[in-house]
Amino acid sequence: MMVHISVDTERCVGAGQCVLSAPDVFDQDDSGIVMVLEEPADEPGREAARQAGLICPSQAITVKEG
Repeated sequence: MMVHISVDTERCVGAGQCVLSAPDVFDQDDSGIVMVLEEPADEPGREAARQAGLICPSQAITVKEG
């Protein structure tokens, strides 16, 4: 199953939890704001992206199935 990841850069506080939990999926720009590198193609990557969305302190990451 595929996932679609969206980020709200206005909500991002630059905590970096997403990068720590899914470094193949997320990075931060020069200001520390989240950006999606690529949507994961395998289940471990998708699970890491889901976890990043759950632990994001500002809830700036949305992971949708489908």
